[in-house]
Amino acid sequence: MSEHVYKTIEITGSSPKSSDDAVRTAIDKASRTLRNLCWFEVIETRGHIDANQIAHWQVTIKVGLRLED
Repeated sequence: MSEHVYKTIEITGSSPKSSDDAVRTAIDKASRTLRNLCWFEVIETRGHIDANQIAHWQVTIKVGLRLED
């Protein structure tokens, strides 16, 4: 097993559907410009309420990127 080094970044995704979809949105967007995404950790979940209903989700995640050798 080789030794790996990781860099972490924080990003926030949003979605009107669900918190899970907000996470997927963030990872999808990050994967378009970043390589070697390995893991994520949910840091914060927020939402917007409109007419007593959840109108929008925002989820901040920490993403681990494996640095290339």
